[in-house]
Amino acid sequence: MQPHLVASLYKFVSLPDYEELRGKLRSMCESSGIRGTLLLAEEGINGTVAGSEEAVREVLSWLRADPRFADLEHKESWSEVVPFQRLKVRLKREIVTLGVDGVDPTRTVGTYVDPKDWNLLVEDPEVLVIDTRNTYETDIGQFRDSRVPHTDDFRQFPSWFAEQGLPKDQTIAMYCTGGIRCEKATSFLKDKGFEQVYHLKGGILRYMETVAPEDSLWGGECFVFDERVSVDHQLQPGPYVLCHACGRAVGPAGTQSVHYRAGVSCARCVEETTEAQKTRFAERARQVELAQSRGERHLGVPQGDRSSSKKRSPPAPDLPILYSFRRCPYAMRARMAICVSGQRVGLREVVLRDKPPSLLTYSPKATVPVLVLPDGTVIDESLDIMRWALAQADPEDWLRDPELHGEMAQWVADNDGGFKFHLDRYKYATRYDGVDAAEHRKEAEAFLARLDEKLGDQEWFYGGTPSYTDIAIGPFIRQFANTNRSWFEGTPYVRLQAWLTRFLALPVFADVMVKYPPWCEGEPGVCFPSSDR
Repeated sequence: MQPHLVASLYKFVSLPDYEELRGKLRSMCESSGIRGTLLLAEEGINGTVAGSEEAVREVLSWLRADPRFADLEHKESWSEVVPFQRLKVRLKREIVTLGVDGVDPTRTVGTYVDPKDWNLLVEDPEVLVIDTRNTYETDIGQFRDSRVPHTDDFRQFPSWFAEQGLPKDQTIAMYCTGGIRCEKATSFLKDKGFEQVYHLKGGILRYMETVAPEDSLWGGECFVFDERVSVDHQLQPGPYVLCHACGRAVGPAGTQSVHYRAGVSCARCVEETTEAQKTRFAERARQVELAQSRGERHLGVPQGDRSSSKKRSPPAPDLPILYSFRRCPYAMRARMAICVSGQRVGLREVVLRDKPPSLLTYSPKATVPVLVLPDGTVIDESLDIMRWALAQADPEDWLRDPELHGEMAQWVADNDGGFKFHLDRYKYATRYDGVDAAEHRKEAEAFLARLDEKLGDQEWFYGGTPSYTDIAIGPFIRQFANTNRSWFEGTPYVRLQAWLTRFLALPVFADVMVKYPPWCEGEPGVCFPSSDR
C-alpha cells in the first residue's frame, strides 16, 4: 500500500472573495480524492489535507497558481492510512481564533526565526520561551524551559498573557505546532507594545523536519489534529491514542489504567463525565467497531469531546441569546445549525416545568428554542433559527442547490406535520384520551417507509454528506426510534436504521448534546458552542 501524503498549510493574506473561493477549492479537492479540513476567512487560509502524493501536490499547485498563494509554504508527513474521515472546507471569521479585534498578521508580526537558528535564540537565559498551544497538546511534548499557559482554547491566551505582567522590553520567543498560532500571538503582542518578539517559522513540525534529533531541544511528541494523534521527531506516528471523551492524548502507560476504556474514558477524565455521557460514548464506540467490522467508514470519530471537561465560559454581552432545552428535538436542530455555522450564542438551558420569566417576555407561547438577537429581534421557530444560522455561514453545504430548497422543505413539513402528530400520540399515549399508541405508530410508519425509499443507496437524503433535511428531521426520527428501540430495529427499514446510526454519530450532534446546568434568571448563562469544532 502506498503511504498517504499529509500536508499542513496556512497563510495570512487578504481574501475578500473567500466565500467564492470555497466552492472552487472544495471542487478541486473532491475531484482529487483529498480529505482533511481547510478553513477560509478574509484573513487567509489554514488547514491540513491528505491523500495520494499526486493528488496533494496537484491541489497545492492549484492553490499556488493564485498569485496570493504563490509563496504558500506547507509541511509534509506521511501516514499509512488516510488520517481524516472526510473533506471539510469551512468559512470562518478567523483562520485561527484569538477573539481579539484588529489583530492582523499581514500588517504587523513578530520576527520569524528559521528552525536552524532556533536553538541559539532560546538557549539565551534572557529570552522567555512561550508555548502558545493548549494543555492537551503541551501535555505530551514541549521545548525545554518553556512557559506553558495551560489553556483549553487559544481565546484564553490574551487573558493568560495579561496575567503574566511582563515588561515591554522582555524578549519573547513563541512557538506552536505549525506556526499559525504563534504568528497571530506575536501580532497581538506587537499591538500591545512588545518589540522583541520572535516566533519559530513553520512551527514544531518544521523544526523536527530541519533539526537532527541529536541536536534537538524538543522533548516528547508533537500532538497533531488527525487520527495519528502524535508524531515523533522523525514525523512518524507516535504511540499515543486519543481519549474520545476528553480529547487528551493517552500514552501506552495510560491505556493500562483501570480507568481507560477505549472511546469512553481515561484516568484524567473518568471523574469529569456523567454516567449518561459514558453510556453515550460507549454506544458511539460500539457503532465504530461495528462499522469497522463491516468494512465501512464511520463518521463519528471526533477529535475528543473536550467540551465535557472544560470550565464553562460566560458569553460576551453582545452575543445572541438562545433559550433551549437539551432533549427537545426542535431545539436540537436549531443548536446543530448554530454550531455548524460557527456562530456563538449565550445559551440559557430551560427547565420546562419552571420557565424563566424572561423567556415568557420574549415569546409568550413559551416554547423552545427562542433566539434573541442583539438588536432585540426574536426568532421563536426552530426552522427560522436554522435558516438564520445558515445564512451567516453554511460551511458544510447543508442547504445545497437552491433548486432543491422546495423539495427539502416539503420533507421537513411532512415531518413536522403528520409524522410529529402521530409520534406524540405513539410516544405519549397516556397524555391523550382514547388514543391507541399502536395505531399511531402504524400511521407514522408510512413516513418511515418513504424516508427509507428516499435514501436508496445514498448515505444521506441528498448525497454523501448531511443536508438541511437530514438535520431537521434527525432528532424526531431519533425520538421515534427510542420509544421502542427493539421494535424499530426489527422493521424492514434498514437504510433508515443505518442513516440514524450515522446521524447519532455526527460530531456536531455530540457537540450539541453536552449537558449544561439549568439557567436561572439573572445569571449570565454559558457560551455555546464552548469551542470551535
